[in-house]
Amino acid sequence: MTQVTRDMTIGSILDECRDVAPFFLEMGMHCLGCPASRGETLEQACMVHGVNADELIAKINDFLAGK
Repeated sequence: MTQVTRDMTIGSILDECRDVAPFFLEMGMHCLGCPASRGETLEQACMVHGVNADELIAKINDFLAGK
């Protein structure tokens, strides 16, 4: 995976790169294995958890670029 976007599901992101799980845990999304959370888009998860989607996307993409 080279980059995440706001319309990608949490499940697809984690399936591609489990190393980004801590970014979701930091935002308060502690139920990463839950089927409902895995089906949420990154944008939906950010909205539910009160996180700025653009900031989270930038953090994850910076991390992925450094891999």
